[in-house]
Amino acid sequence: MQLFAFGINHQTAPLSVREQVSFNVNAVEEALRSMVDHGAAKEATILSTCNRTEIYCNTTEPARAIDWMAEFHQLPQREIEPYLYTLPRELAVKHAFRVASGLDSMVLGEPQILGQMKQAVRHAEQAGTLGFVLHKLFHRTFSVAKDVRTQTEIGANLISMAAAAVKLAERIFPSIEGQRVLFIGAGEMIELNAVHFAARNPAHITVANRTLERAQMLARRINGQAITLNELPEQLALHDIIVTCTASPLPILGKGMVERALKQRKHRPIFIVDLAVPRDVEQEVEELRDVFLYTVDDLAEVVKDGQDARQGAVKDAEVIIDSGVADFVNWMDSREVVPTIRALRDHAERHRRHELDKAQRMLSKGEDPLRVLEVMSAGLLNKFLHAPTHALNHAAPDHRAALLDAVHQLHHLHDPE
Repeated sequence: MQLFAFGINHQTAPLSVREQVSFNVNAVEEALRSMVDHGAAKEATILSTCNRTEIYCNTTEPARAIDWMAEFHQLPQREIEPYLYTLPRELAVKHAFRVASGLDSMVLGEPQILGQMKQAVRHAEQAGTLGFVLHKLFHRTFSVAKDVRTQTEIGANLISMAAAAVKLAERIFPSIEGQRVLFIGAGEMIELNAVHFAARNPAHITVANRTLERAQMLARRINGQAITLNELPEQLALHDIIVTCTASPLPILGKGMVERALKQRKHRPIFIVDLAVPRDVEQEVEELRDVFLYTVDDLAEVVKDGQDARQGAVKDAEVIIDSGVADFVNWMDSREVVPTIRALRDHAERHRRHELDKAQRMLSKGEDPLRVLEVMSAGLLNKFLHAPTHALNHAAPDHRAALLDAVHQLHHLHDPE
């Protein structure tokens, strides 16, 4: 059992690096099967969000697992290594517990990461790469995260990414009430933002998505209009605030499209929040004079408000996590002896069967049952004691004391007084 985790996150890598190693949600299961099929791991789970890409795996060759990730993204490993953290065994367990509990998030205590981790586990289940070890790890992870959130104040005074986006918009515009808002995408992050912006009663709301049906579902909830992504070039200029978060591997909004929209708007400013990784908005768009472009990393300063009040809960959370780690490590240690126990029982069973067969043959010849029992019990005794007796008699002097202690401990022996 070789539990291992590795990855990059918002603390170790800038957005420009994170977006290169992110996994598209539609390709995660294929990636998981590829990792296992290539022998890089026996079990694997991929957690890929806007703030992190992490792989939890059961592997005897951690270096091979890291090589696989670099090859999958067609990147030289030297470009990833400066940003990569590697976490063997109990460090991997502790990291999983901290991530699920919101202690490793850009927004301390945010609850969304727990749902993202559960989704990652579902993908691994569907891909067939969630084996016994990882199933146990994540089952315990979710239990610890629940304890942290119910027994501490880690989620108190929480400012979400969605609330932060609203605060930034209110710095650009006197009021959101008179603005036209466009949401690109219809996933969980967009839904959260849509609810926050809709509460400010903007003049108009539009939801753009690849599939019109999903856009319509969200639009009905927030009293908005639904369009497809193909309509963006004509619709972009009509909106003052744009929030985008899709799973597209390529930018949705290019510099040329935004430039044309600005001309149609007679250079009235556009506020854009790009929460996607990889980014939905071409990086060159930030060069345009009348565009206020913010990425997920730019929201970090805003969400720090209220974080100091939650720092006191971190110590309480760490106590719960450390206790959970100790329990899980004990479980892993206990599992390490299972193959030896199984082999020992198989060895003893072979001796038992051999002596039983011998006894049955003696009985079939009409021999005295009491003598048969005596022969069988003596045979079992000799066979079970042969190996330890031979080991004691032939032990090297520097190993004999340790072997004697082990025999005394295993058989509850006491030195004669």
